[in-house]
Amino acid sequence: MKFRADEIASVLRQEIEHYESRIDVREVGRVLEVGDGIARVYGLSGVMAGEMVEFPNGTTGLAFNLEENSVGIIILGDYLQIQEGDEVKSTGRLLSVPVGEAVIGRVLDPLGNPLDGKGPVVTSERRPVESIAPGIAERQPVREPLQTGIKAIDSMTPIGRGQRELIIGDRKTGKTAIGIDAIINQKNSGVKCFYVAIGQKESTVAGVIEALRRNGAMDYTTVVLAGASDPAPLQYVAPYAGTAMAEYFMYKGQHALIVYDDLSKQAVAYRQLSLLMRRPPGREAYPGDVFYAHSRLLERSAKLSAELGGGSLTSLPIIETLEGEVSAYIPTNVISITDGQIYLQPDLFFAGQRPAMNVGISVSRVGGAAQIKAMKKVAGGLRLDLASFRELEAFAQLGTDLDAATQSRLDRGYRMIELLKQGQYVPMDVYDEILIIYAGTRGHLDEVPRTEVQQWEKQFLIFIRDQKPEIRKKIIDTNDVDDATMQSINSAIAEFKAQYNARKQEGKTVRV
Repeated sequence: MKFRADEIASVLRQEIEHYESRIDVREVGRVLEVGDGIARVYGLSGVMAGEMVEFPNGTTGLAFNLEENSVGIIILGDYLQIQEGDEVKSTGRLLSVPVGEAVIGRVLDPLGNPLDGKGPVVTSERRPVESIAPGIAERQPVREPLQTGIKAIDSMTPIGRGQRELIIGDRKTGKTAIGIDAIINQKNSGVKCFYVAIGQKESTVAGVIEALRRNGAMDYTTVVLAGASDPAPLQYVAPYAGTAMAEYFMYKGQHALIVYDDLSKQAVAYRQLSLLMRRPPGREAYPGDVFYAHSRLLERSAKLSAELGGGSLTSLPIIETLEGEVSAYIPTNVISITDGQIYLQPDLFFAGQRPAMNVGISVSRVGGAAQIKAMKKVAGGLRLDLASFRELEAFAQLGTDLDAATQSRLDRGYRMIELLKQGQYVPMDVYDEILIIYAGTRGHLDEVPRTEVQQWEKQFLIFIRDQKPEIRKKIIDTNDVDDATMQSINSAIAEFKAQYNARKQEGKTVRV
């Protein structure tokens, strides 16, 4: 075969023109097998644990299992387009997400890609999805209250900034509602909110986003969504991605609140990945390190020391139980990591008590430290009173004749239960909560019929705002309820009762 000199010259000229002095060195491997959101790859011997890798169709993967002859990759995206024999490149970078003000008000997937059709997230700042939690010297005790706007929680199981309070209960008992109400109540408080939906139906999440938008909460909230139809790797990564976005504000000296809805589904996704990777199963087939998966996530919530800016990240993880089984593997794990739990009971929910909080089991391990002084004074014995009321109620159901003192305790308990009921998406100002709980615990509602308690409450708060604003102002200014304030509240209640009863009488005569 004869070579033509001009052809050789033109090829050499082209090569010289396109010659690059820097050498592109990349580690490349081949897909041995792929399926169910994971790929086994041969040839990436220098890859790091948690390093991002890239498949030919642009899909990202994460090095999950480092084995002797191959690497187990979890695929963060559409694994159906990846074929056996495809080339896989290592990137030398750890998985990170975009952070900053640009993510606020957006609906994103766990990789930071927008799902709301509002265009790309424009920010130059990124944070690694996995980062080490602040150490003991970098924290300070939780003292600053984070008001949820829910009377039962703010009075009996208060939550502080930097705390981790578990919301636990069976399905359809109002767990998400508590998290959403807490987010709505942060309006004008400067707290940035993050709602991480893991394995939820997308129609349900759309409803949540609409409720947030309707109440003006999307202005300071980011939704991170890994829906039920998303692959298990994305559901596993979602809470870490949401935490990375929230941590940005904590380290800037600001305050953030994150709701994980829910970690049971994340644990199931992690179990699926681990079993596919042939990791040895433990109790309930979960891998041995499922406790570490949740502890390294929740320990990132903290109240930072003054030297680090004093920022905080408060988390409300949600766990779904089956048939009220609190002693199952994942619930006991997360209970032991968190600083208290709000236990929602189906019986109470179906009896019309909402939030359906079981006062006996629910607890906040931060306690009164996360309450303002006025609330501590007013609601000090409320939790024990309600717990003893529940026992008394069970005893009264036996049909025994009760003495007058016991009967009056029962009557007050029933009225307190009515008083603590609250609708969805209507969080209450903490100073209104204080006035209402004061009226209930001091016996001012003992003569009010049970069916009228909530109407009495609404009208009393209107009366205070319109006719006695100085009482509310004094509580706001001092954050305390001293003897003089108590006297003025008592006289205001007496005045309101007279007006309320007079209006009632007028109403009766009109109806007749």
